[in-house]
Amino acid sequence: MTKFIICAVTLILSLALSGCGDDRPQQIEKYQQLAQQRLTNLTQVLSQNKLQNGYILKQYADNLASQQPQLAPLAQQLALDASPTGPLIEALQQRLQQSYNASNFVDLDQQLSEVENIYQAADPAQFNDMLSDPVNVIADMSQGSLARVNAISKQAEQLANSAEDFGAGSQLVGNPTYGQWQTNSSGMSFWAWYGMYSMFSNLFHRPIYYDNWSKRRNYSYYNDVGRYRYTSPKQAKAQNKVYQQTSKTYKNMGKPFASPYAKQRTGSTSLSRQSMSNPKPNATSNSKFRSNYAKESSFRNSSSRTSRGVSRGK
Repeated sequence: MTKFIICAVTLILSLALSGCGDDRPQQIEKYQQLAQQRLTNLTQVLSQNKLQNGYILKQYADNLASQQPQLAPLAQQLALDASPTGPLIEALQQRLQQSYNASNFVDLDQQLSEVENIYQAADPAQFNDMLSDPVNVIADMSQGSLARVNAISKQAEQLANSAEDFGAGSQLVGNPTYGQWQTNSSGMSFWAWYGMYSMFSNLFHRPIYYDNWSKRRNYSYYNDVGRYRYTSPKQAKAQNKVYQQTSKTYKNMGKPFASPYAKQRTGSTSLSRQSMSNPKPNATSNSKFRSNYAKESSFRNSSSRTSRGVSRGK
């Protein structure tokens, strides 16, 4: 009789456990659908010029091209970020397509975190904040004639962060949409721009080395707020590899080396509520690229409220 009871209890427990299966595949599928919906909506919003910073970016690009015709190709390239076919949108769309292949991820946790992050990154309010980086690049190149958005002045930033002036386009350094870290024959990592963005190198006639940039970089939305959402696991792994290599080199010299994201820089103003609730940038150092939304059971649509605030680029 006792043996019968034990067997019955075991059977009941087994059935109960089998009924509580892993729901991560369903969560992933749901977020993929929601992310696609958001991306479709975001492309429509951009095509209709309904994002404040997107509209400003296009206007600033035209203004800079008129003021400094030699910079027109670069200005036009930056303006593409405000279009539905720009590199920032294309990067999110590519990540979403890659999310359907489970072999791209170390496990279901990482796959789920990635689709959640794409869903959040496609939020119009966060994407509007993300556009503040290219807007402020153009503002700084205008020599003060155009106002910065969502950030204090360049001089105030440098003073607050004890930062170095890495020249035109410095807000985009570290962002895999615009370039990547490469290693030279001496083992030093430097920033290499993609395509048209290489014009930044012509404006600032010296390379940006990873170790110096890490210690003396200034504020940017991507590096200090949005990196968690706008970086794929593969890109985060590449960033961590450069850090580990540089850290090892410094250790061999008997010197400490901190991650460029270990300390958040000062400089943001008027960010959206969605951006303010983002995980800290150094969260991407987690090997599984976990998200704060991993245990979220509902799929709430966040507001598309854009943020405001300008400051002079000088």
